[in-house]
Amino acid sequence: MDTTTLRDAYRTLLEAAAAVAEAEGAVAVPPAGEWNADQILAHVSLVGAATIAAVSSVTAGVHTTYDNRVALDLWTIERTIERAGGNTGLRHRIGLQADALCALGGPVLSEAELDTPVPALLLSNDKLLVDQPLSLRGIVVGLADGELPGHTRQLVALLPEVGGVRRG
Repeated sequence: MDTTTLRDAYRTLLEAAAAVAEAEGAVAVPPAGEWNADQILAHVSLVGAATIAAVSSVTAGVHTTYDNRVALDLWTIERTIERAGGNTGLRHRIGLQADALCALGGPVLSEAELDTPVPALLLSNDKLLVDQPLSLRGIVVGLADGELPGHTRQLVALLPEVGGVRRG
């Protein structure tokens, strides 16, 4: 499986996160109910960890599931921020998770492993997105094509506008 899109999605997210971190006090306050930059990064880190766990389980021949509810729990998100050491630690962790997923999702997995169905339960904004098996390939592709770009857009929205255009 070619992980170029996944690598690019992680790179773009981390660039946006770095731009937000550099903007410091000029960062927009997220609308009510939305996450700040650290919370977004903690969520991405938790999703990355769940994805690595699913990939690792399939390669180990162990039954697994893919459920993002823990990555939506605010207490868990705040604890992840603290344990990672804040924004810098989260960005470092996500970069290492990207390396791991690109290595695991690429040459390590066979086509049969990539096609393994994994029971999935995915929510977003209190709405059910998926409640059915997804192939491991579908999980990794969904991370690259949907999850990471969506959170990149959230980060970019926090950047200050310069001349009516967002920095970043």
